[in-house]
Amino acid sequence: MKRSQKNRIVRHTKDFLLITTGIFSAALGFKGFLLTNHFIDGGATGISLLTSILTPIPLPVLIVCINAPFILLGYKIIGKAFAVKTTLAILGLALVVGTVPFPDVTQDNLLVAIFGGFFLGAGIGLSVRGGAVIDGTEVLAIYLSRKFGTTIGDIIIVINVMIFSAAAYFLSVEIAMYSMITYLAASKTLDFIIDGIEEYMGITIVSTKSDHIKKLIIEKLGHGVTTYKGQSGYGKNGDSSNIEIVYTVVTRLELNRLKTEIEKLDARAFLIISSVRDTKGGMVSKRGLKY
Repeated sequence: MKRSQKNRIVRHTKDFLLITTGIFSAALGFKGFLLTNHFIDGGATGISLLTSILTPIPLPVLIVCINAPFILLGYKIIGKAFAVKTTLAILGLALVVGTVPFPDVTQDNLLVAIFGGFFLGAGIGLSVRGGAVIDGTEVLAIYLSRKFGTTIGDIIIVINVMIFSAAAYFLSVEIAMYSMITYLAASKTLDFIIDGIEEYMGITIVSTKSDHIKKLIIEKLGHGVTTYKGQSGYGKNGDSSNIEIVYTVVTRLELNRLKTEIEKLDARAFLIISSVRDTKGGMVSKRGLKY
């Protein structure tokens, strides 16, 4: 078996385990804490929970239906692999929520809010680490931020203000306030699991196949690149050779796909990945919705 094939198998296995663990963690947050106390979260998850409380529609059905448009949007702006993974992850979450029993862990409202948010945030974060999402809000935020020129964080805040306002109106102000604690716990756990909720990731790529990698990033991912000349050093004698270094910026949800595609071209490529809080200008913001 070639090294690149072995690496792909290891990566896919790791992604599967992360997503599966995330599904069960989120399901525990739903059924072990939030549902019995009618607490909700933000985003598509919060919409699903709120609708399940106000209507007789089962939560598993709502999870699939409410996230379906986000899956289609993710296919359009991120790619097929992401959409397939996300579809399987959301269907898996709906199946687990609908069939697997979880105990009622506690009736204390504060503990329900904190730990329900913790397990839900951990589930979402683990799924993102595996290259999928079980809450489509971030996909919608990426789309709207490009359309209106705002930041992803601003979009998420606006969406959640609307959700919690609806909770205060239809349920009660007290439940809405506890639900905000749930959201804060979930978002902080998500930050911890995936090392922050930065919107962009900067990747420096050192490879002997830099021309192929540039073509991949520009043509297949639709991103711009910056290249600069450098020297790679190796061996006991410090042998060096001239090399072209590639730098690009992608969204967090594209990172897993980019790493996989680079690995296909050059399994020995050296990648340096760093967080980018925000960007202005260039291909990231100007290319619109075409990936």
